[in-house]
Formats: sequence, C-alpha cells, structure tokens
Amino acid sequence: MQLTTVFLALALLWPVAPPPPPILRGWHPPPGPYAAGHRGVDLAAPPGTPVLAPAAGTVTFAGPVGGRGVVTLTLAGTGTPPLRTTFSPVTPLTATGTRVTPGTPIAEAAPDAHCTTPCLHWGLLRGDTYLNPLLLAPRARSRLLPVYD
Repeated sequence: MQLTTVFLALALLWPVAPPPPPILRGWHPPPGPYAAGHRGVDLAAPPGTPVLAPAAGTVTFAGPVGGRGVVTLTLAGTGTPPLRTTFSPVTPLTATGTRVTPGTPIAEAAPDAHCTTPCLHWGLLRGDTYLNPLLLAPRARSRLLPVYD
C-alpha cells in the first residue's frame, strides 16, 4: 500500500483543536538512526489542552517514558507495519487497548521543559522509521484563481 494512498484514506484531523496550532519546531530527520535530529513536530499547546486522535486507531501505549507522559496511537488500516503516532508530554485520558475515532480526546498536554513555549510533541512512525507527522495534517483545499489579461 502506497503511503500517499494511506493518507488519503484516513479521516485526518489536527491533534489540537481548530484552528490549527502554530508549529513551534518542525520535523528535521536525523542523518542516521542514532544521530541528533527532531523526530516529530512541536505544536503550541498550553498544559491542559485536549489532545485529539487525528485518525481512527487503537491506543497501544499510555504511560510514562523517561519521566514524561506519552500516548501512542496505532492507526487503523495503514498497512504492515501500521503507522503509529505519538504525543508527549501528556497526561493520558485513555487506557492501552482503547479504540478511538477521529477527534476523540486521548490525552491532555502536560507541562514539560521540552520546549521554551508550552508545546505538544507529535511524532509519526512506520516500524522503526520516523516520518513527518505533518503528512497527517489536513491541508487547505487548493483553489484556482482566475487569470486576467
């Protein structure tokens, strides 16, 4: 299954309620598996902000990692291995094994020193490969403008 086909088949939402949040730090993949990089994007989100499932899936992890709350959502119908999206720092609102629909609150943004401004780190993986989570973000519809002579 092609990656673009998967994205078109998903009901995609921003993980933070509309309007789309400011992106504080973009995705900068590392040059190698153990090299420095930014394996996700940081979205502006004050503590307590609801974190929403961007697509249908199953919560496959909800708990602490390195002292920071993390929720992992495995996305339904996205091939083998399936796409997984991660959120941190958060306070989980759902338990591991919970099936969710797009827009379901799965966590709340939690305070952390990850960003200088309160943020939500959003990651996307297929297997062990990190991808740009903005591929899941809905985009504005393209419109053609008239051409005047």
